[in-house]
Amino acid sequence: MEYIHAHLDTKVELSRLADVAGVNLYHFARAFKQSTGESPHQYVLRRRIEHAKELLRRPHLSVIEASARTGFVDQSHFSKVFRRMVGMAPSEYRNRM
Repeated sequence: MEYIHAHLDTKVELSRLADVAGVNLYHFARAFKQSTGESPHQYVLRRRIEHAKELLRRPHLSVIEASARTGFVDQSHFSKVFRRMVGMAPSEYRNRM
């Protein structure tokens, strides 16, 4: 978990997470889902969106910056995931804050 939180702005690969945990890939993915209720990918996405929500509360940071600082490849993907998980676009979320 600490590794994920420290690397939200970069590509977090499943194989790297398994290496950090000191177990094989299959065991890591299975144990992670059992302990969190989410796949590693879903957990990382959820943490990125939670971090993005924090960033969007800062008026001096743009939506593009929030996207970049949360490890999304591009703003389009960020907006799509944000909308799916939060129920509104990032700019709409910011305007409601």
